[in-house]
Amino acid sequence: MRTAIVLFTRDLRTHDNPALASACANAETVVPLFVLDPKLQQLSPNRARFLHQSLADLRESLRARGGDLVVREGDPVAETIRLAGEVEADGVALTQDVSAYARRREQQLQEECERHRISLKLFPGTNILSPGDVRPGGGGAYYKVFSPYYRSWESAKWRDEVATPRKITLPPDVNVGNLPAPPAGESPDAVDGGETEGRRRLKTWLGHLGPYDELHDDMPADGTSRLSAYLRFGCLSPLAVANAAREKNGPGSAAFVRQLCWRDFYYQVTYSFPRISTTAYRESGDREWRNDPDALQHWKDGLTGVPVVDAGMRQLMAEGWMHNRARLITAAFLTKHLDLDWREGVKWFFRWLNDGDVANNSGNWQWVAGTGNDTKPYRRFNPIRQGERFDPDGEYVRRYVPELKSVRGKAVHQPWRLPDTVRSGLDYPGPLESHRDEAVWLRP
Repeated sequence: MRTAIVLFTRDLRTHDNPALASACANAETVVPLFVLDPKLQQLSPNRARFLHQSLADLRESLRARGGDLVVREGDPVAETIRLAGEVEADGVALTQDVSAYARRREQQLQEECERHRISLKLFPGTNILSPGDVRPGGGGAYYKVFSPYYRSWESAKWRDEVATPRKITLPPDVNVGNLPAPPAGESPDAVDGGETEGRRRLKTWLGHLGPYDELHDDMPADGTSRLSAYLRFGCLSPLAVANAAREKNGPGSAAFVRQLCWRDFYYQVTYSFPRISTTAYRESGDREWRNDPDALQHWKDGLTGVPVVDAGMRQLMAEGWMHNRARLITAAFLTKHLDLDWREGVKWFFRWLNDGDVANNSGNWQWVAGTGNDTKPYRRFNPIRQGERFDPDGEYVRRYVPELKSVRGKAVHQPWRLPDTVRSGLDYPGPLESHRDEAVWLRP
């Protein structure tokens, strides 16, 4: 092959990128391309910032190997075909993805490539195992329950990692285009994007992996990897992360790799159920949700009067990220306590999360709401007991709810029980008007 285009989407890395590696091995010249789709740029300022930082880092990595990142703006399919004509490309390489948007893009690109007599080749790389790599023994298209999927996933053969190309040769006279400066995100304490930063954080994390099985639910300890945004944008290869974790052995390693399996699980669900962000997976689990705009806004603002819920929501806005246990607590509070529609939660998280991933964000929201893949859809999370168990001294709450910084120990989780003289000086709201019955907090 003389010239190949590598269309980057959510695989913004040079290491273990099968699409890039194959193009470099089989074509004389390679054109790495990213198309800024205006329809996606407005969805989340936090993700737009992370994306642009990741693209800038990717461009530097490609330049260090003799190539560059060609940047265009517009419809990804139209711009890819237009560039293919300019450089007389024989083929296009693309990493597969699972969202409805990605599937439409892939189908449209296939049709246009056929029309222009350009070959399109699809590659793995978004997951450890791609959807369909393992299937239920009974002949189903995909696994609907995690535990049997995990057993098959764990015993399956993984593909080999591919090395970073040593040299990338661009065709002559390619207009690479300008990469706009990263836009300002909304979260002041959000992490920086890019493969370089992701690999640095992975190296640091592997040194702290040992007690992960004991600390991943400990909210003040912050004993999680915080690598989710780098996986979401493909700055890190999930396969490389899993391989590196497996090499460490031990219960912490096993627990962490299991979480990566959850990621693959929701991808294979989303591949077969692309409406996961808008339609209940289990229709019987959906219901008539309450319409309470005031309660919804208090939840969004972190002003529900329930400290551990408010702490999680404020962490989301400050960092563009939320501790996993806090995600469960805040989502359960919205859906199981306030009885508000899970789709409102999906949209709010998508606005703020750096790691706002269709499959995982929506899949987990449906799991908590009782409309998804949970085998116990009626389970509830008592926010007070959750706070007392996973933030026993109130450190996490005080970190994000400074109004309660003077309250010590477990009392921080139930400030309405403090003496009136203490409570009146806290400048912190009581539980929502529609939800003040303390019996609610005591239900399992």
